Amino acid sequence: MRTVALLLTLPLAAAAQAVSAGEDLAHAPAPLREFRGVWVATVNNMDWPSRQNLSTADQQRELIGILDRAAALRMNAIVFQVRPEADALYQSDYEPWSRYLTGRQGRAPSPLWDPLAFAVEEAHRRGLELHAWINPYRAAFWRDSLVASSHVSQLRRDLVRTYSQFLWLDPGLPDSRTLVMRSVLDIVGRYDIDGIHVDDYFYPYPELRGGRKIDFPDSATYAAYRRAGGDLDRADWRRNNNDQLVRDLYSAVKKDKPWVKVGISPFGIWRPGFPASTTAGLDQHEELYADVRKWINEGWLDYIAPQLYWPVQPPDQSYPVLLRWWVEENQKGRQVWPGLALYKLPITGPKKMSADDIIEE
Repeated sequence: MRTVALLLTLPLAAAAQAVSAGEDLAHAPAPLREFRGVWVATVNNMDWPSRQNLSTADQQRELIGILDRAAALRMNAIVFQVRPEADALYQSDYEPWSRYLTGRQGRAPSPLWDPLAFAVEEAHRRGLELHAWINPYRAAFWRDSLVASSHVSQLRRDLVRTYSQFLWLDPGLPDSRTLVMRSVLDIVGRYDIDGIHVDDYFYPYPELRGGRKIDFPDSATYAAYRRAGGDLDRADWRRNNNDQLVRDLYSAVKKDKPWVKVGISPFGIWRPGFPASTTAGLDQHEELYADVRKWINEGWLDYIAPQLYWPVQPPDQSYPVLLRWWVEENQKGRQVWPGLALYKLPITGPKKMSADDIIEE
């Protein structure tokens, strides 16, 4: 199991401010006293299954071991990655079986079973919530990997762009957003999940070639938008593409099952300089085109789990300083569940984290 935990900080001050300002909190989720969860990553077989092509019995045994361990550690939620690269670790009529499960994309497990249905049932049996974790736009972690004939890169090549090592759905194309929405609503409609969890990958993290940043190849998509009368500059257009996905996804999930929580685990810094002492770190507003502050304050999410993977002390990237900023920016009283990174404890160097950091956080 990946040694990363989500811990709850209740946005009480922000909620009180919203109430005093007359905000309508009728649709805000009821606060939990605590949310204690772990991410279970399937991409590259990070956490589960431990390798491709395990037998069904061994896959189930490993998954039970993770759930048992989580319950023993007094966790109350599992965030289970079920769609890492426009594929499925569940029975789907729309997307192929994941290669991380069977060794070949599109190959069903044998004997046949549904890992998501199994995980939901076994998690609930142990008193654990199950949040289904999706990566919205990544279509392949390795662009040269063998993909199934039913994969979007084969069926809708017009939607897919090559970026560095990846295949990526173009967020500027409405059909890309429709495909993501279809997958989410399929999961929500057929499984008794407690939440939909979207990770931090919208536009891809910048990759370098020859020391220079590679731009995402959406020039033709943007040009078509301008020809159709669009007037946003390219950066604002990209952010608007992501705004539309988050807004529409939240609305659709709530229309289908209002009790299912919708959350995002963004990069832990909204922008360098917010707060003022935060001078280091990627600018997700300008690099990933993810305006997470807007999403939480528009009420398009039930929770955020910012990835605050830093120690307590360095002022340029300080866990408590950044957490306080996210809580204070949370105008509608949604949940703020900061993500911790226990896996960073063995790392050496100036950004090394200690066990004391984790305890203090």
